[in-house]
Amino acid sequence: MKKIIITAGLAFFISTAMQAQGGNFTIVKNNKGADLGYSPESGIKILTVNGKKFKDLNKNGKLDKYEDWRLSADERAKDLASKMSVEQIAGLMLYSRHQALPAPADGYRAGHYNGKLYAESGAKPWQLTDEQKAFLKEDNLRHVLITSVETPEVAALWNNQMQAFVEGIGLGIPSNTSTDPRHTANVTSEFNAGAGGTISMWPDGLGMASTFDPKIVEQFGQIAAKEYRALGIATALSPQIDLGSEPRWYRISMTFGESPALTRDMGRAYIDGFQTSYGKDEIKDGWGYKSVNAMVKHWPSGGAEEGGRDGHWAYGKFAVYPGNNLEQHIDPFINGAFKLKGKTGKASAVMPYYTITFDQDKKYSENVANGFSKYIITDLLRDKYGYDGVVCTDWLVTGDEGKTPDIFAGKPWGVENLSIDERHYKAIIAGVDQFGGNNDKKPVLAAYEMGVKEFGESFMRARFERSAVRLLKNSFRVGLFENPYLDAAETKAIVGNPEFMKAGYEAQLKSVVLLKNKAAVLPVKEKKTVFIPKIYTASTKDWWGVASQPKLEYPVNLDLVKKYYNVTDEPSKADFAIVFVTSPQSLEGGYDLKDRKNGSNGYVPISLQYGTYTAVEARTKSIAAGDQVIDPSIKDRTYKNKTVTAANTMDLRTILDTKDMMNGKPVIVSVTANKPMIFNEFEKEVNGIVLNFGVSSQAVLDIISGKTEPSGLLPVQMPANMAAVEKQFEDVPFDMEPHKDSEGNVYDFAFGLNWKGVIKDSRTEVYKK
Repeated sequence: MKKIIITAGLAFFISTAMQAQGGNFTIVKNNKGADLGYSPESGIKILTVNGKKFKDLNKNGKLDKYEDWRLSADERAKDLASKMSVEQIAGLMLYSRHQALPAPADGYRAGHYNGKLYAESGAKPWQLTDEQKAFLKEDNLRHVLITSVETPEVAALWNNQMQAFVEGIGLGIPSNTSTDPRHTANVTSEFNAGAGGTISMWPDGLGMASTFDPKIVEQFGQIAAKEYRALGIATALSPQIDLGSEPRWYRISMTFGESPALTRDMGRAYIDGFQTSYGKDEIKDGWGYKSVNAMVKHWPSGGAEEGGRDGHWAYGKFAVYPGNNLEQHIDPFINGAFKLKGKTGKASAVMPYYTITFDQDKKYSENVANGFSKYIITDLLRDKYGYDGVVCTDWLVTGDEGKTPDIFAGKPWGVENLSIDERHYKAIIAGVDQFGGNNDKKPVLAAYEMGVKEFGESFMRARFERSAVRLLKNSFRVGLFENPYLDAAETKAIVGNPEFMKAGYEAQLKSVVLLKNKAAVLPVKEKKTVFIPKIYTASTKDWWGVASQPKLEYPVNLDLVKKYYNVTDEPSKADFAIVFVTSPQSLEGGYDLKDRKNGSNGYVPISLQYGTYTAVEARTKSIAAGDQVIDPSIKDRTYKNKTVTAANTMDLRTILDTKDMMNGKPVIVSVTANKPMIFNEFEKEVNGIVLNFGVSSQAVLDIISGKTEPSGLLPVQMPANMAAVEKQFEDVPFDMEPHKDSEGNVYDFAFGLNWKGVIKDSRTEVYKK
């Protein structure tokens, strides 16, 4: 098996054993034109017109406009959309559920190979599953979301098999593969469950924001785009530019913080980095073979979740605006994501959040989730702000919800009483182009028929073609129609190469924030002896309610620590201690089924402190309430006077016990945070506090040891106490009383220390409250 390269009418052969395993393909080079990649097995031929080569994707023996790489993406997309059947467009409007390579035996990513589970099938990890073949062929799906991959080479080979498979079907439309963020330092971003393979590792969200440097974010985008394209990924389900104005919201960790200005600049830099190709890689207007479409999320922001609860569950379906501040949440989109500095102009796609943007519909007075809201999608996004890119729903919004509000299932907020078909129709009429997490074309076709009955065939055909053009343009602009194939050896060389790894690590270092440094206890440069206590981790539940095992273990690799210091397990023999903890973690997420069964409404506080918390300062009556299916009788979601304790409350006990055991010797606390937290429980008891938002232990130790000087700044306020949290408005940034420490420093937005003291530089001047 060989890869064949044809140029100037001559063919020569290059041995590519790895490529052969994934299905061979041919590269045809045009003189001063696009390189074409195709699979001989797909049955398509190469046309020659005026000395130029073109792929005959629909096998009709002539050059159609959509096959002509000399034409604009818009012209090609319109031509192809006009040729597509309603069934084919319906498939284009689907975005697959999460796919793992290879597929596991159970869970939401499960799959089969010739009817067998992967371990029993004898299949190669890059082969297509039965389920993938079905949704690609039977449902005409052409947008696939991948999560974990065994290795980068497996991703490349799977891409080649998948692209060869769809190339031979119908009009030869390639697949546009996407991913959730997969570059974080612990490689466990969102759904990726340890993305697999080697890839450069960077700060995410709040960590990137704490650098206060958009240039770093743009550099990340440029590098990540190269790695994505080498993996066959042409769409990023990112960046997340929700304004992080609600400190209890767990997804605040993935935002760029609470500053509209910083979020705007970071989001713009991120998208410019991902979408822009340069030089020989550019096709037109900044788009090209190294470009990755950015699906910016979540319109019009999900950051104002009432009480910090999250819209993935029924108990978090409402975003509220007590400060009447929706405009500030929209600003990073309209003045950042839609006003790029680069040539691509604006983010190519937008994802609305699950939430109901409560009582903000000024035209239809509907309280439905953003993806079903004609006011949010058409009147605001399309008409007022002029956005004509793809709008894709968040995953599973058309599915049925669980039997209780804490079950992870469908998220049809505000349209719970509609059928699945009716939900698809409502979303399409609202202005949505695509349905996340839906592999099945049937409800889209049912929605089409509903539209025909209401508006007529010509209206619905035009409506479907409009979505098809938007979707197809995003594949044409990045060159997928010309060559979607990968050289696995090149993929291996690109993904996670040392240069990219180094850049990611340097960004990690710049994201670490030094909060406290009493009597200049840091840095500890000499190889002194350190005591590191073990940390008890209680059992917690994941997204799907599966409980983890409790454990008592060291929170850091001691072999790594020994490269910096001598290590002892006896505090009396130590010169100083480092306590590695995580920020307080909510056990319930704002809803406790036991509370509901006991006759209450089920809603409980989300605490940002370690110790037991009683919500005496909470709202007497919630702003939003009601669930048409589960709890229609509940008109109030207040949690006033209810009590919760953080899942990791023992972290506080460990800090205080270590302080006692060290008998006056320095205690440094290293906090890995995923949201703001209360420091007044322990701050005055310790000598130093080093904060990170999810970086490697090595980066933290490089700061503590003085190998690198800290430069990170707080992208969010750290509240003085939980009363300050309860009094703030979910939709308003910078409205909490910040913590003031024993040294007189205030843990406010843009605060951070270096070895000289409080940082005051160009960043703190540009990004003020």
